[in-house]
Amino acid sequence: MAIRRKDSFLWGRAPLKLPPAEKRDSDTVKVHKSDLQDDIQKLRLEIVRVTPETHNPDTKEQSKNVVRNRRFLRGKKKFNMDPKKGVRYLVENELLEWRAEPLAEFLYKEDGLNKTAIGNFLGEREEMHLQTLKAFVGLHEFSDLNLVQALRQFLWSFRLPGEAQKIDRMMEAFAARYCDCNPEVFQSTDTCYILSFSIIMLNTSLHNPNVKDKPSLQRFVSMNRGINHGEDLPTELLTKLYSSIRSEPFKIPVDDGNDLTLTFFNPDREGWLLKMGGRVKTWKRRWFILTDSCLYYFEYTTDKDPIGIIPLENLCVRKLQDASKPDCLELFNPKGQKIKACKTENKGRVVRGKHRSYRLSAAGAEERDAWIHAIRSSVTKDPFYDLVSVRKRKVCSNAAV
Repeated sequence: MAIRRKDSFLWGRAPLKLPPAEKRDSDTVKVHKSDLQDDIQKLRLEIVRVTPETHNPDTKEQSKNVVRNRRFLRGKKKFNMDPKKGVRYLVENELLEWRAEPLAEFLYKEDGLNKTAIGNFLGEREEMHLQTLKAFVGLHEFSDLNLVQALRQFLWSFRLPGEAQKIDRMMEAFAARYCDCNPEVFQSTDTCYILSFSIIMLNTSLHNPNVKDKPSLQRFVSMNRGINHGEDLPTELLTKLYSSIRSEPFKIPVDDGNDLTLTFFNPDREGWLLKMGGRVKTWKRRWFILTDSCLYYFEYTTDKDPIGIIPLENLCVRKLQDASKPDCLELFNPKGQKIKACKTENKGRVVRGKHRSYRLSAAGAEERDAWIHAIRSSVTKDPFYDLVSVRKRKVCSNAAV
């Protein structure tokens, strides 16, 4: 009977009431327990959702593509800074094949590549570069285009480098491709080569404001006499080419912000020099970079943009005795004209310089002489004239045989 009473006490009656304080603690525990159960359930659902993705081949492939695209963009940036290093990076990461055809496709079709970098890469003389140049030119279709139209297309796909040997290789490849596409126009690739340079020089002479004596049609026809294997080209053809260039100059591709960075990447010479001011005659320390036949000067080596640019075209350089500073050199125009330079004022406005000469002071005589030598080497005449003269002599000698 006692056992039955105990059972009825435990299970047959209502539970005992807890004191208020203990009841509050019990309710708090229940709330925390409920919250924990909700969190655990959420974690389970998240694990169920994420687990299939980690084993999903499509997701793995997407991750690989993300990494690949990042490396490809990095390779393009490296190319714009240093073409050879950029291509090497892409090849080593299996993003580009080290064969002429894929390299040419990359240079011709890929967006965001610096046009100057493309020209420098194509102009190199190593065998793979030569093969890539041939494949690159082969991607252009010149059939049924006159020579000016073909040159417009070709010169828009890159920037011609400044070195004569590179220009020679690239224009040789262009002439060969044009003659393959239009076999009936010229008797030899030499004719196409010479006339192409004549057109480029004509474009400069007609549309450069610094050239006062503009060549006439008659002079253009005269300068191209006998270049077609000893014979004259049809006047009608030359007239059409002349009119095309006169009405519309070649459009030179404009690079993005990396262009200046590339310009200063591999200078002919750089270093600190003191520069005599123009309006205020004081010496100021400036960081000078010599590249592409221009002197750029900066206030600090870390500056991105120069505060002044001095084109070296038509300038001379010499040693100078200056009472205030030793080891000086002077840039000047032999005709006594103002130098066509520009500088940036304090408010960021670009203005034309008013110097008739630039006085610079080096840290010593040896450094001064090194700067003079580097500047003189950089001040060269247009390489087109020498290239055309050599090829004309070749055509004339072949015609005489």
